[in-house]
Amino acid sequence: MKGLLLPLAAIIFTYSISSCNSGASGPQSFCDTVCLKDSLKFTAANNPLMPHMYISAKNCLADTVSWGYDGMGAERKLGMADLMGDGLRINPAALSCFIRDTSYALLSFNDCSTGRGYILKVPFDKKGNIERKSSAVNSFDPKFAVDESLVAYTDRGNIFVEEKATGKKAMMTFGQALEIDYDNFHKTLDSVNITPTRIWIKINIDNEWKELEKTIELK
Repeated sequence: MKGLLLPLAAIIFTYSISSCNSGASGPQSFCDTVCLKDSLKFTAANNPLMPHMYISAKNCLADTVSWGYDGMGAERKLGMADLMGDGLRINPAALSCFIRDTSYALLSFNDCSTGRGYILKVPFDKKGNIERKSSAVNSFDPKFAVDESLVAYTDRGNIFVEEKATGKKAMMTFGQALEIDYDNFHKTLDSVNITPTRIWIKINIDNEWKELEKTIELK
């Protein structure tokens, strides 16, 4: 496995989308619910081993996630429903993929039926653990500003920040556990601004909007 970070030099989207009505209820999402018809393809083209992640579509939904690189042997492949749950509506405008050489691929996206944020981190090594978060704070949401080098997520009592390229982390506590409806995130978390050195959030605690801020160091 290579230890050097190779940037994602080429992100190739191959898709055909059309408007469709999902029938989902709940808060209005910031991305359009669409019919995903063709595969999404992400490739680190400047790496000679061509590490990549593909997402195939079926019945308007993301169906299968596969990832690998030249010479790896058998491609790794799992159903999106098994990884992240059923019925997610993905719009390529609210989705990104980061590939760290032949170590792992990190997919960030929001469900356009609810606006809920997700993170999926898959190792190329079959012995590695798959990591998944369904409480992500993604910048696809216009009220959530997260530096492009980072991902962020919560566990109802804290907000966590992780550097994509290194896995280094930092966190800030809310001071107490909160009942958060992640399908209606803005009822609790109004806005966010996160950089590699600072976390700032506006959050509803005990029916009062508060601004919390912390200087951080990724470790």
